[in-house]
Amino acid sequence: MVWTGLWNETRLAARSIASYATDWVNPTLRLGVTGLSRSGKTVFITALVHGLIAAARWPVFEAQAQGRIARVRLEPQADDGIPRFPYEQHLATLTGERIWPEGTRRISEIRLAIDFASNAGLMRGTSRTLTLDIVDYPGEWLLDLTLLGQTYPEWSRRSIDQARSHPRDGLSGEWLAAAAAVDPFGRAEEGDAMRLAALFTAYLRACRDERVSLSTLPPGRFLLPGEMEGSPALTFCPLDLAGRAPAGDSLAALMERRFESYKRLVVMPFYTQHFASLDRQVVLVDALAALNAGPAALADLELALADVLTAFRPGSNSILSAMLSRRIDRILFAATKADHLHQTSHDRLEGLLRRLTDRAIRRSEFAGARVDVAAIAALRATRETMVSRKGRPLACIVGTPLAGEVALGERFDGEGEVAIFPGELPADPTGLFAGPEAFLGEDYRFVRFRPPVADPRQPLPHIRLDRAVEFLIGDRLA
Repeated sequence: MVWTGLWNETRLAARSIASYATDWVNPTLRLGVTGLSRSGKTVFITALVHGLIAAARWPVFEAQAQGRIARVRLEPQADDGIPRFPYEQHLATLTGERIWPEGTRRISEIRLAIDFASNAGLMRGTSRTLTLDIVDYPGEWLLDLTLLGQTYPEWSRRSIDQARSHPRDGLSGEWLAAAAAVDPFGRAEEGDAMRLAALFTAYLRACRDERVSLSTLPPGRFLLPGEMEGSPALTFCPLDLAGRAPAGDSLAALMERRFESYKRLVVMPFYTQHFASLDRQVVLVDALAALNAGPAALADLELALADVLTAFRPGSNSILSAMLSRRIDRILFAATKADHLHQTSHDRLEGLLRRLTDRAIRRSEFAGARVDVAAIAALRATRETMVSRKGRPLACIVGTPLAGEVALGERFDGEGEVAIFPGELPADPTGLFAGPEAFLGEDYRFVRFRPPVADPRQPLPHIRLDRAVEFLIGDRLA
């Protein structure tokens, strides 16, 4: 294991040196986009690419606002082995059928070339080109990186403890009962391994359901197996080892071997081939879904975001660090779906996300990375209005609710526009973390909307997407 780690570090250093030499001549920025399921990764990337190509009027994005960007064009990506992000297909789905595209199920990339006039020192007025590689990957895979520092007994103990706690205890019963019925130290049978792995996977999927909306659910490939579905590396689960070490040909030994194979065949290649080469990172967070699901989901989201930061290599990049080990020097946590709230609550949504990420942010800033938090909507599905009710003005949002959504006892058919009072987030989010009693008297149920009517030839409506872009790439266009 030590030799493997040293070999991987050597490969990363060699790749960093090669990347640094290339960047000196042709500057390239690799931007990672991730988030847990339904956080809006696909829409964010589509809106970001479209806004850059369409020269959207983004006042906070300085290079664009100052007229220094001459052209943005799509380029063939450098890695022929990675699927291309289907930008054109997603744009057509959003603006034509007005359907939210399917979520991220695998890694993909898209490359942009940004021609701009420099505004920095002796380079002022000179024409330059920044190559922007956008890397899309599931947040569930990011949480897998925490497994690299755990042994099978440690992971089993943590996973079983979580499964026995509320609200997971109401979802894990069948798997826990089946696992308790087998002898972990008895002879391994493939049928037992397959049955237990299937029940464990079903439990993880139940935890991800929007009614529960839990976030810390590694191993991520159990939920998004891709081409590895059914492979032995995905056929294991935690077992209660009662402090004993797996040995011989036991079921526990088989599970431990497959756990280690999962780390070696799945997690480590993702880290070395993709994750370790990122320069900037945006983490999209659906905090409203956690509020919808209740205090347990909110607490679990906070834990997941702390785990996310442990996976990063944050820090400022000097010439030496860029050559030896590239680090993520800017991280943006973005609370998505701000358009589900009236603007009077946008700052409160941002405050909630800052509270959720407080510990993680302090760790990253200490390492030298710049971190920001923003409430955004990459594609704005609503507009705002004031409605009078019983002589009292209400700050409402107007949009087309998704078919099946319910508000005030009315179920919508996904066709007509309606005005909805979305409620207000608390001015101080601290009280939301006081436990279940914090939600007494509050019923957070945020209605979801269809994409807006939009012309694909024009920039798309948004909330603070320009702020996000300025933070993530603005300094590289100076």
